[in-house]
Amino acid sequence: MNLIMLFEEDFFAPDRVRLEGRRLAHVLGVHGAAPGDSLAVGVLNGRMGRGTVTHLDPSALEMDVRLDQDPPEKLPLTLLLALPRPKVLNRALAAATSLGVARIVLINAWKVEKSYWKSPRLNPENLQQQRVLGLEQAKDTILPELSLVRFFRSFVEDELPALVGNTLPLVAHPGSPEPCPRGLSRPITLAIGPEGGWVDAEVKSLIDCGFRPVDLGPRILRVETALASLVGRLY
Repeated sequence: MNLIMLFEEDFFAPDRVRLEGRRLAHVLGVHGAAPGDSLAVGVLNGRMGRGTVTHLDPSALEMDVRLDQDPPEKLPLTLLLALPRPKVLNRALAAATSLGVARIVLINAWKVEKSYWKSPRLNPENLQQQRVLGLEQAKDTILPELSLVRFFRSFVEDELPALVGNTLPLVAHPGSPEPCPRGLSRPITLAIGPEGGWVDAEVKSLIDCGFRPVDLGPRILRVETALASLVGRLY
C-alpha cells in the first residue's frame, strides 16, 4: 500500500492512532518501518498527511499523525459496469477506485449469470474493502459512490436519464464505427459490458438513452484491462 488508511476507530487521541492486523503486517513486512519513521497516511473520506511511528512491535503499531493535505480530485466519471464474475469483481472495483472514478454502478445484463448476484463478494464489507485497497494504492481517501442495480430495463428507463444528466454518455461496444475519444475533460458516463459484451437490445436501450457506442480496437480485453484502457484514453 502506498498510503495507510486510517479509520475513526483507530484514534485513541486526536492525533494518535493504534493499528493492528493487515495494516500492521504490511508496515512490518513491506515498509520495514521502525520507530521514528514517517509514513503516508489518510483518514477514510477525510484528509491525508504523515504518520510518525512512535511504537512498533508484532502486536501493534502506534503513530502520531498530522493530516494537512487534501486528497486528489476524482475524475468526473460515472462507471456503469455490468457485474463481473465474482473473482474479477474485486480487481475491477480496486482498479476503478485507484483510477479515480467518482461513481460506480454495478448493473445486471443479459450475459451476467444470476449466480453472480449471490456471491459473498457482494457483501458490503467486501465491497468497501476492495475500494479501500484501491484508495491505498492510489494515495487517495475518498470512496467512490457505489450502487447495485439488479434490473437493467427499469433502471435504463427510469433512472439512467437523470444519472447521465449533462455528461457525455459512452458505451464500450466492440465493432462500433466510432473509436473511443481521447483526452477529454468533461464529465462522462461510461458503460462497460460483461465478458461476452452487451446484447443488441441492451446497446439499443443505451443508445435510446443518449449513449454513443465506441470501440477500443480489434483486441477483446478482460473487463479490468478494458476499464484501465478506456479511462486512460478518455482522461
